[in-house]
Amino acid sequence: MNEVTSNELPGTEKLEELIELALAEARRLGVDQVEVAASHDKGLSTTVRLGEVESLEYSNDRGVWVTVYRNSRKGSASTSETTPEAIREIVAKANSFAKLTAADEHSGLADADMMCKDLRDLDLDHRWDIDAAAAIELALECEATALSYDKRIDNSEGATVSSNRGVQAYGNSHGFVGSFRKSSHDITCVVLGSKNGDMERDYYYSSARDPADLENVRSIGETAARRTVARLGARQIKTMRVPVIFTPEIARGFIGHAIGAIAGGAQYRRSSFLLDAAGEKIFPDFVSVQERPHLLKAIASTSYDAEGVATWDRDIFSDGVLQDYVLSSYSARRLGLKTTANAGGTQNLIVPGNADDLEALIAEMGTGLLVEDLIGQGVNGVTGDYSRGAVGHWVENGEIQYPVNEITIAGNLRELYKRIELIGNDQDLRGGIRCGSLLVGEMTVAGS
Repeated sequence: MNEVTSNELPGTEKLEELIELALAEARRLGVDQVEVAASHDKGLSTTVRLGEVESLEYSNDRGVWVTVYRNSRKGSASTSETTPEAIREIVAKANSFAKLTAADEHSGLADADMMCKDLRDLDLDHRWDIDAAAAIELALECEATALSYDKRIDNSEGATVSSNRGVQAYGNSHGFVGSFRKSSHDITCVVLGSKNGDMERDYYYSSARDPADLENVRSIGETAARRTVARLGARQIKTMRVPVIFTPEIARGFIGHAIGAIAGGAQYRRSSFLLDAAGEKIFPDFVSVQERPHLLKAIASTSYDAEGVATWDRDIFSDGVLQDYVLSSYSARRLGLKTTANAGGTQNLIVPGNADDLEALIAEMGTGLLVEDLIGQGVNGVTGDYSRGAVGHWVENGEIQYPVNEITIAGNLRELYKRIELIGNDQDLRGGIRCGSLLVGEMTVAGS
């Protein structure tokens, strides 16, 4: 029996019992509404650096969170204890806090008729029978592969192997109680390289619900090293306006700025560059952003959101047009709308491509900049002004020529979104937004 699995997680029934206890106690105290969340997570993580074990951690985290509503006033409390006494105590605390907060007519549970009635098995829980010794061996092999890839790879920030499994539950006074198990497994490698006094750093990782879907550790180490070596000898280019390609892992963030701008909080606070934009054309005709909450094994799959509302397939953007916002019940009420089952965030956003892979986009672009990493947080969510430090490669005649750094790419997202010309089919499946390589027809690139 190993460190990850020696102490089994509690069953979903155990967490649901805690939920029911808290709900019953809240009813006894006479609250108007109540919601309860509970979770229990266990995990193992190890990091090695330069052939030595740098850290080895075992986690065992649990908690219960209670929110009560009384006369439109809200009170919340939490605990890491799961005894009946601790549960009763936090319900009492939440109830007492609700008596002291300001009334908010928009607060409260989501509508009862929107609660999830179909709790699907989305295949989110996969055990990885790995103990500390085996995890260390994998991390050592991953790092060793990277360090031996090229003599210019001369340092490391380490390789990490982690495995986590958990169970979580949610219930409220509408009578909804739901629970599910989930897992997450990751392997990461970060190395440094140098050439003629120039030092660069890059990384690569694999992440999956099912350990069988993880990339081979040697492949991960090799990719981290290859990406690092490719950065050596970087130059600074002149300031100009040129086409720009974002790699898939960067493209998902570029699309993500639009999602942040249509979130309910940004809308009702009047702090969005896409304010009141429902029905407007934001992207070119070929661009759609689809939400698919029920994909098997996917990182953001769920049958219900953080308020128990049933999730459903929808197109947030269709033919470039914004169809709807991203709303919880609270933000929806503030806007006079209905929740979109996005309390807790979006679930598996997919951006279908209209082109082949990154290599095809590079050939199509001809001359321009390939962006592979971004630096800084220069995105203004209110105005849409976009200015980020960038690292990547210069492209000419449809082929990569040399690495570039110490540059800034800039523009306004409203205009940049309209200039998207191609999106590849090489989607990055490791995050909540699945987008391929993305070509923007023109951006300002500030260099020397």
